[in-house]
Amino acid sequence: MYLEPEEAELAKLFTNTWRYIKFATANQLFMMANDFGLDYERIRSAIRHEYPRADDLPGAGFAAGPCLFKDTMQLAAFNNNNFQLGQAAVMVNEGLPLYLVSRLERRHDLSECTVGILGMAFKAESDDIRSSLSYKLKRILRFKAKAVLTHDPHVTLDPDLTDLETVLRNSDILVIGAPHEAYRCLEPTVPVVDVWDLLGRGVQV
Repeated sequence: MYLEPEEAELAKLFTNTWRYIKFATANQLFMMANDFGLDYERIRSAIRHEYPRADDLPGAGFAAGPCLFKDTMQLAAFNNNNFQLGQAAVMVNEGLPLYLVSRLERRHDLSECTVGILGMAFKAESDDIRSSLSYKLKRILRFKAKAVLTHDPHVTLDPDLTDLETVLRNSDILVIGAPHEAYRCLEPTVPVVDVWDLLGRGVQV
């Protein structure tokens, strides 16, 4: 199918913006369920059970990287900053790290806790840290927690990363930042924030 250059550019922006808005919807629903003490992933599984129309409802998780956020904002700029839906998606997705920290603060005295973040890339099985919300989470926790340790099996450009054994041994709380397969078989004995449900323990925080 042939598109004019302007159509082709909008096709790219629409595609990435649509994905970003879907992720924001999932994250907003996750926060809503979580605030009522309910597990979003259990609810999502029920919604999708034998109901194909809901198959595209994503799980919760950090929505970042070099394209989705940028293209959403670029589309807003193209339309004279008149894109409330996209701008709301930005607020939801970019606000997820702070939301998770605020939930942790309700249950723990973070000033006395070392928090370990597992996965610093912006998505699973990647070494790309551009716009990764794991780093936003790290920055917030550096003001809130006693210490923050980080690990990623793929990232090579971050000198602050620590080996996995050290993170697991010294952390009072763990957060799955990127759902790398390398973490799937872990059996931590400390509280874990796992909005991806990588460990299969649910996503409540």
